[in-house]
Amino acid sequence: MAEFKDFIVAIELGSAKVTGIAGQKKPDGSISVLALVREDSSSFIRKGVVYNIDKTAQCLTSIIKKLEAQLQTRITQVFVGVGGQSIRSVKNTITRDLPADTIITQEMVVELMDANRGMDYPDKKILDVAEQEYRVDTQMQMDPVGIRATRLEGNFLNILERTSFFQNLNRCFETANIKVADMYLAPLALANAVLTETEKRSGCALVDIGADTTTVSVFSRNVLRHLAVIPLGSNNVTMDIASLQMEESDAEQMKLKYAVAYTENSEIDPELKYSIDANRQVDSRRFIEIVEARVEEIIENVRYQIPSEYYDKLLGGIVITGGGSNLKNIEQAFAKYTHIEKVRVAKFVTTTINTSNEQLKAHNGMYCTVLGLLAKGDINCAGNYIDPNGNLFEEHEQQPVAQERRPRQIGDLETGTIRTAREEELAAEEARRKKEEEERLRREEEERQAEEERRIRKENSWFTKFKKGLTKFGKDIVSEE
Repeated sequence: MAEFKDFIVAIELGSAKVTGIAGQKKPDGSISVLALVREDSSSFIRKGVVYNIDKTAQCLTSIIKKLEAQLQTRITQVFVGVGGQSIRSVKNTITRDLPADTIITQEMVVELMDANRGMDYPDKKILDVAEQEYRVDTQMQMDPVGIRATRLEGNFLNILERTSFFQNLNRCFETANIKVADMYLAPLALANAVLTETEKRSGCALVDIGADTTTVSVFSRNVLRHLAVIPLGSNNVTMDIASLQMEESDAEQMKLKYAVAYTENSEIDPELKYSIDANRQVDSRRFIEIVEARVEEIIENVRYQIPSEYYDKLLGGIVITGGGSNLKNIEQAFAKYTHIEKVRVAKFVTTTINTSNEQLKAHNGMYCTVLGLLAKGDINCAGNYIDPNGNLFEEHEQQPVAQERRPRQIGDLETGTIRTAREEELAAEEARRKKEEEERLRREEEERQAEEERRIRKENSWFTKFKKGLTKFGKDIVSEE
């Protein structure tokens, strides 16, 4: 294998699998996948949330080692997707009254963004903010800079996650000694990878059906309008099938072989039976009812998560992806239960992917998120070459320092990008310095005002007035003489 000096590494932590991928971006916009590794995560990640830090760290270490073995190159840093059940969106509005004839500047907009970021949500952290429209006096504007107004209102969609869950995720990489180049909001990375510009502009709902969760992202006019994670996924279908008294592994196989999201009554054969094992069978009608009941529940929850003000305006329809989108007739089921006729399944990303990996070439929707994270990465993750013959001096060679970007302010962050722990530290340090400077200026102003007050009091004192009068009297006498 040739030595790779430039590649990007992305990691997705899912409820069923942790996936690591390495690839190179080409000048024509395509991506060549160099390595792909997956490991089971069901024992330490539930509903997309890390519950066992040590086991997750061990899994991440294993993923990196396997990728390095395939690449024959050290990995200096990785890009990470953040998702899971605890993520949800909350609308917030910040308003400022302005003096008459004020022209709105970018600084005023950033001030609103900072004020919004400063909102306190108990036990929750603001991961990301999607700017909605700005109300300038009575008019709605996407970009208010340069407009004359007396009132500015910023509308924001704050993406929240439980603070403890986010801290656990960071601790996993710290424990594994893996540097995080950037964290991305996984649902937005996925949206950028599978949705067309027309769909995001005209309005659509992206539904990612995973193992334990289903993520709903609603877009309109190229802006994220709502984000929610439903604690139901394709594993729930498997568990329902397992209620027919069988092992989960057998239930999974039956789901893959027989399950259909929606079947017309006229198409059900009352005599047909599905084999559970060598000695047992189940009526096809009963099996179909079990599967359809859970699928309907998932779709009804998706329907509930689409805001009413956008429900009838989704000209781009519903786009389904993820492993659960492989269920047969899933489009018909969504069309029936949501009453939205335009439904498509996104089996793969829109970016051209060059790969020899059969799992990726299957185009089954299971790798769309990690490919979206890979496409978002923009910093080289390659380190030293690893000699496959075991060069004793290789380990002692100085590893290249991981490339870092300059610390970004809130206004510099692209939607879907989460500030790293280092950027959070730098931001806190900058805020502390700013506060100290403001405190110093305040003290100086107070001292100046106090000095001015002392001067005025001194000038108005009886002694000062008597002295001034005596001086004037003396000058008058001398003048008369």
